[in-house]
Amino acid sequence: MPSLAAARAANAAFSPSYFPVAVFVGGTSGIGRATAEAFARYTKGNAHIVIVGRNEAAADSVIASFPKPTSPDAVHEFVSCDASLIKNVHATTKSLLARLPKINFLVLSPGFYTLQGRNETPEGIDRRLCLHYYARWKFAHDLMPLLRKAKEAGEDAKVMSVLAAGHGGPVNLDDLALKKNYSALKAGLASPTYTDLMMESLAEQNPGLSFVHIFPGIVRTPLLKLTHPVLRCLNPLLSALLYPVSYSPEDSAEYMLYALLHSGEGFTRRNSQGDDIGKTRYYGSEEERRRVWEHTAEEIKRALSTSPA
Repeated sequence: MPSLAAARAANAAFSPSYFPVAVFVGGTSGIGRATAEAFARYTKGNAHIVIVGRNEAAADSVIASFPKPTSPDAVHEFVSCDASLIKNVHATTKSLLARLPKINFLVLSPGFYTLQGRNETPEGIDRRLCLHYYARWKFAHDLMPLLRKAKEAGEDAKVMSVLAAGHGGPVNLDDLALKKNYSALKAGLASPTYTDLMMESLAEQNPGLSFVHIFPGIVRTPLLKLTHPVLRCLNPLLSALLYPVSYSPEDSAEYMLYALLHSGEGFTRRNSQGDDIGKTRYYGSEEERRRVWEHTAEEIKRALSTSPA
């Protein structure tokens, strides 16, 4: 377990021989934003950094915080995408495939938290499951050719999903989309397990690349805020109770970046301080991994075929 100082020192030593391209999906707030800012700081702005999200004003603020690059090749840009709709993800990946030469680092952290029931998008997918799993699957799957280009050039090629490694639950093959018996708890347990199985499949299909599923712990981001009108008054108390056991986004980002930059080939599951947790609380057989992959591909295809124009 590296100390925060050790993680920072290791990140500061990052000095690639190539010009890095990094894409941060969900990079306009919270952990995604802090990780993008840390990456820009350690590369001194000398990178092509793509922030993907919904809030252009927030993205402009993130990009404005980046160090001024000295390389003429440096690009810092925002790409608008509401990832709760698969059609938007499809359009975004299509655009990135057409204009980016490669991707070295793909960080996936779009989030949505609710204690309410199933909230279907116009495409028939629960919004929380879409942001935490289906959209991330689509980004990783579609952008794999650009990651492989980086690998073929002898460069880093890494994907990291910031979610809840080690905090999933068993697979229910009879209700993979959670349409029959949905609950916030079941959604919260399903998406980490699906992420494990997705990353395992991608690692098997793309030898030599790095795939990381990481649990950031309790981080003081807007997702921790209670949004229900009756419960909002409890936010100050909640913040005070969680403060001793939580991380600031900036400290969490150091560990996230440490795990990303220092992961080896293949698939690893990591905790909030970047340690490899192996198979701790791992769920899923080979058959379940195959079934989840097939279900996801079919659900993505169905969503694109039914999505409003």
